[in-house]
Amino acid sequence: MTAPVALIVGAGPGIGGAFASRLVARGYTVALAARQLSRLEALAASLNCRAYPVDVSSHTSVAELFLAVERDLGAPEVVLFNAAARYPGAITDLQPEVVAHSLQINALGAFAVAQEAARRLLPLGRGAIFFTGATASVKGFARSSAFAMGKFALRGLTQSLAKELAPQGIHVAHFVIDGVVAAEGGERDFTPGNIADSYLAVLDQPPGAWSWEIELRSCVERF
Repeated sequence: MTAPVALIVGAGPGIGGAFASRLVARGYTVALAARQLSRLEALAASLNCRAYPVDVSSHTSVAELFLAVERDLGAPEVVLFNAAARYPGAITDLQPEVVAHSLQINALGAFAVAQEAARRLLPLGRGAIFFTGATASVKGFARSSAFAMGKFALRGLTQSLAKELAPQGIHVAHFVIDGVVAAEGGERDFTPGNIADSYLAVLDQPPGAWSWEIELRSCVERF
């Protein structure tokens, strides 16, 4: 049997890399994609994954990424959108071009990835599309309006897609990353590995009890 394919957009040594390692251990063939290919090469080699360049602010680049992965590995059955852009600043100082770029990545980039994924998953009648959110997905902070706008849009996209695609066998889920992610630590720490394990647990949910959103934080996080 051909190994199932997964695609992580916005991959790196944090959450994306940790989730990739879990999927590889499960027998998936994993494609990693990021804007700067040079930053992915060592990670891809260590996990035996394929690395691809992508500019999520360009729908054309996203479409080309999916075509390349499909050509090289097969259509992905699990897709994680893990890209983000954060530009903090006072409302009186933020440049419209910066805010537009933030929305282009956090919202429209997620839409482009979701659209390309759905076009491939709908004929299969199965698969998963996951989105990495943030505290800003549900709570806006001072001097973080651009980021909150994009993350609120990402959450709305996920909720709409979950209602649209779940009846057709596609699991859509949004993960609120509520806390500062530590580079390493134990089972009580908010590490990429612990977060990836929770992503995997959602992937394993039976269709009769799917989550469309999960808030993740360490057991010692104050909230």
